Amino acid sequence: MQGLGTSTPAARRASRTRVRVLAAFCGGLLLASGAGAAEPAPVDPAQRYKDLGLFSRVLTLVRSHYVEPVDESELLRSAVRGLLLELDPHSAFMEADAFDEMQVDTKGEFHGIGIEITKRQGKPVEVVAPIDGTPAARAGLRARDWIVGICPTEPPDDWETPCRGTERMSLFEAVRLMRGKRGTSIVIEVMREGFDQPRSFEIVRDVVKVASVEGKLLEPGYAYVRIRSFQERTGNDVQELVQKLAAEAPGGLRGMVLDMRDNPGGLLDQAVIVADVWMADGLVVYTQGRDGAERQDYRADADDFDGHYPLVVLVNEGTASASEIVAGALQDHHRALILGARTFGKGSVQTVYPLEDGSGLRLTTALYYTPSGRSIQEVGIVPDIEVAAASPVAKRSKSFRVRERDLEGHFRHESSETEAGERDTAADDPSASGPDAAADEKGEAEEGDASDAQLDRALEVLKSWDYFERLREPAPEAKTVALETAAPAVEHP
Repeated sequence: MQGLGTSTPAARRASRTRVRVLAAFCGGLLLASGAGAAEPAPVDPAQRYKDLGLFSRVLTLVRSHYVEPVDESELLRSAVRGLLLELDPHSAFMEADAFDEMQVDTKGEFHGIGIEITKRQGKPVEVVAPIDGTPAARAGLRARDWIVGICPTEPPDDWETPCRGTERMSLFEAVRLMRGKRGTSIVIEVMREGFDQPRSFEIVRDVVKVASVEGKLLEPGYAYVRIRSFQERTGNDVQELVQKLAAEAPGGLRGMVLDMRDNPGGLLDQAVIVADVWMADGLVVYTQGRDGAERQDYRADADDFDGHYPLVVLVNEGTASASEIVAGALQDHHRALILGARTFGKGSVQTVYPLEDGSGLRLTTALYYTPSGRSIQEVGIVPDIEVAAASPVAKRSKSFRVRERDLEGHFRHESSETEAGERDTAADDPSASGPDAAADEKGEAEEGDASDAQLDRALEVLKSWDYFERLREPAPEAKTVALETAAPAVEHP
């Protein structure tokens, strides 16, 4: 899934020019200049010479004898991509445009049309939702529209026609074509249920601003906070929103639902700030490289603690990386109940090395661990309360069940070996039955059904929590009433 105006659940996450740690759907990232790297493992010089000779020989043969002329520069870059391909799903070489694109997402503002899209292999680009107040929303695009063709303002030089279909287009290419300078226009061809043929929508690009945080009072005293991703201001925005909701609640907050379903992650420092909102002190997360000395701790600041009201955290299979860090910290410190489905299981950290030509190298360099020392790589965060019903967004993409453990070549860690074989939860099983699954199927069948079984259950848990807390209060002392009794007259014979 890719956002045109929001952080994406795919691989690209941003970094600032200074050293910065991120944790995202496809990896926590640390921007680095190469300092502080661990010593490389010893290599036999003779074997290294043989390997380099083999590479040079193959390159020479391809350059000299391949049936068509080859671009040697592109051939070498393909070799670099192949070098990283066998490591793990999150290590990769990024061309300059992809590296630049990566640095946009966490800022929450850029020029574009403002839609969140997804793409399945061999299918057109699908609109998940237009972002409120953006050019796409004003133009009338809707969730579940199919973008079957894109006609950019300036078609690439290798295009023979002004428009191109999206079935064979990558998600990244579609995003790149639809983004552009404010004030420029683009035409997209849309197919929708009820259309006899695709219709053209001309959209003028504008500044797209995406809030990663939103919230409201569900009922008096019970608040709801939704975090879509961890951008540069997410921590501050959460703090301000929580204070606002507390001020609006008569008598203060009695409970809160923190919704991180389908949150792909983002900036690690923002995840630490968010966890800190509900933690008095203690360890939030730590990262560990291959060298035992390469450990870095991230701790909560007692000054930011926001009270003791009950907290329920909603998660699902789209909850990944930085959002798993928050959920794991609150669970380990017994600060919140986790409700929903087992999370994605993204527990590795990537370091991004900017390269001289503007490209970048993303390399897995560490794992992160919850405060109790759990590695969630592969296994994810297991909810305290399992509820199989999906979120409204997931209902539109019910087939999305892929987790870290399903990725080819994913990194495995010894602490996850035994947990990986644990029973699958009902939420993991697409054929899950029972009341929650039945409710989910009913929601699928009824167009426009806005019910959210997980959120309803979370509110129910908060109310029950409040009720049982009141039962724990000491009973009022019974009033003692002094009764004067007259002794009966006794006659003694």
